[in-house]
Amino acid sequence: MYSEKVMDHFQNPRNVGEIEDASGVGTVGNAKCGDIMRIFLDIDEEGIIRDVKFKTFGCGAAVATSSMATELVKGKTIQEAMQVTNKAVMEALDGLPPVKVHCSLLAEEAIHAALWDYAEKNGITIEGLERPKSDIGEHEEEPEY
Repeated sequence: MYSEKVMDHFQNPRNVGEIEDASGVGTVGNAKCGDIMRIFLDIDEEGIIRDVKFKTFGCGAAVATSSMATELVKGKTIQEAMQVTNKAVMEALDGLPPVKVHCSLLAEEAIHAALWDYAEKNGITIEGLERPKSDIGEHEEEPEY
């Protein structure tokens, strides 16, 4: 059902915690399943993500996708972080069951929400970044089986 990578990131999550005085914080949830994901970014003057942490309340797949998403953006530029999609998170985890695809959508939205917060705090615009949804369940596309 779950890949070895999903199980590893669930049992040994990377980058758990909070960053005090974070450059950007993004919180998203899914009312349908009850998952809540919060991502904290520490971004330096050059726009590099120096550190990233997460706190997630949810199922094992939500924890695993949060963990993998933090690994994918750490050390990257803001524009590189913008390229981290739910598909990239799923591929890095060697896939997710169809009923858990929404967890990877949460991870993508949480990254975008944290970047949005950073942009607002700094009075900048990040090319391609749209206002994040706080509840992805409202706009979630039904997975294709």
